[in-house]
Amino acid sequence: MRITVPTLLLATLLAACGPTAPEPAPTPAPTPAPATQPAPKPVAAAVPAKEIPQGVCGEQGALPADQRIANTARWTTASEQNNFGFDVYRGDSEHGPFAKLTKSPILGAGTSDETHKYEFRDDSIDPCREYWYYVESINTSGAREKFTPTFHAAAKRRAATAAAPAATPPAAPAGS
Repeated sequence: MRITVPTLLLATLLAACGPTAPEPAPTPAPTPAPATQPAPKPVAAAVPAKEIPQGVCGEQGALPADQRIANTARWTTASEQNNFGFDVYRGDSEHGPFAKLTKSPILGAGTSDETHKYEFRDDSIDPCREYWYYVESINTSGAREKFTPTFHAAAKRRAATAAAPAATPPAAPAGS
């Protein structure tokens, strides 16, 4: 009796591991299209370029702050260790020179394991120019370190062009 039980158990395990239904016959490969018809090619949809609106360029100081066009730098920390704050820098080219924009540092979270989001709104721009920015961190000992890579902000407007004068018809010949 002892030999039958293990044999029956072994047969049951092998049966459970085998296929329960016969495998379907392989389907034939699709026949290629005749040589006279080329295979269809995917068509890529053209993505229209974002058009930069025309407008007034230059200093925006005369406008109320809420009506100024601005670039906004945003960054996030997953955690912070002895972080006093951040300064934001702007340049006219990717390689600088850069000028500090923040009058006083944007305060950091000190030491924290929580995510924090920060932003700085730069409304002192000429909306027709492009700029480059980076953020610098300041620790509680005063040491400074570049926190973000240099990033680009495209121009928000293009200079409005003066309207072209209307074409004047040629003068009629005298005596007509």
